[in-house]
Order: sequence, then C-alpha cells, then structure tokens
Amino acid sequence: MVETQTAPSGNQFSLGTMSILAWIGAPEEGHQTPYLLAYTLGDGANGAAENEAAVAGLAQSLTLSLDGTMTDGSRPGFPVRLLVEGGQAVLSMQGLNAQCVAPPEWLDAVQEGASVHFVLSTRAWPQAVPGQELSADTFRAYVGDETVLGSAAHCLLPVSKLR
Repeated sequence: MVETQTAPSGNQFSLGTMSILAWIGAPEEGHQTPYLLAYTLGDGANGAAENEAAVAGLAQSLTLSLDGTMTDGSRPGFPVRLLVEGGQAVLSMQGLNAQCVAPPEWLDAVQEGASVHFVLSTRAWPQAVPGQELSADTFRAYVGDETVLGSAAHCLLPVSKLR
C-alpha cells in the first residue's frame, strides 16, 4: 500500500496531475535502495498522450536522459532537488514542487546512503490517484513494468536536509 500526493504546477495543463511516491527495494531480498517516483495521472485536458509527451519534454529540459542511462544528480547546478525533513520527501524541479510522506524504511535507507534512485516516468499512471491507497499488486505491476522503466528518466539524486 502506497500513499501518493499531488503537485500543483504551472505546467499542469500539459503535464496533468503530477504525483510522487517513495519506496525501497525488497528488503527481504537484500535490496535497500530508496526510490522516488514522479509520474502523471494522465488527466490533463488533452489526455494521457499529451501528458506523457510533456513529461518527456520536462525530462529533456532537466537534462535527464530517457535512454536508460543513470544521470548524476550531484553535479553543480543540477535542476532537480530533494529535501527530506520531518518524514517527508520534498521534490523540486523547474517550477514543480511535490511532497509525500515517506515510509520509515525509506527514511532509514536514505539516512544510510544519502541519495535516492529518482525515476521520472513518462507513462501515465491513472490508477495511482493522490490520497488513495494502492494495492501492492497494482504498485508492483507499474514499477516492475519494463516499458515503464525503459521509457523513464533515472537519476541518482543526493538528499538535502535542513541544518
């Protein structure tokens, strides 16, 4: 079960509703990587296809590759930022801000590693409505889909904290 939250955006018309969620890999299998996924619901005025194209354009403008290459988000001036504070993950990128409540195991993994695997999905996910719980099967079907992962931008993003 994963809770999602939405992000108001100046690009809302073309992006649709953008949301983020945080999770870690399967700890029972030794995967402790913290992930942060940003995705569109595909609910913009002109439909999911336009929203997906807008997210791909956003990725390009953020210098994120859509070819499966992991981008280094630690370089100076990188336009994506992640703040973790008070049990919340707060993502900022080019006029778009989103936050979500992070699960305790995710927070622990972030504390240990100081960075997350950020995924900006170009595929709409209309089932992941902000504020509603997702079943584990629905979640796994989306984040485990090779077409979703293969068309997404991937970035190793350092975590900032308030001092």
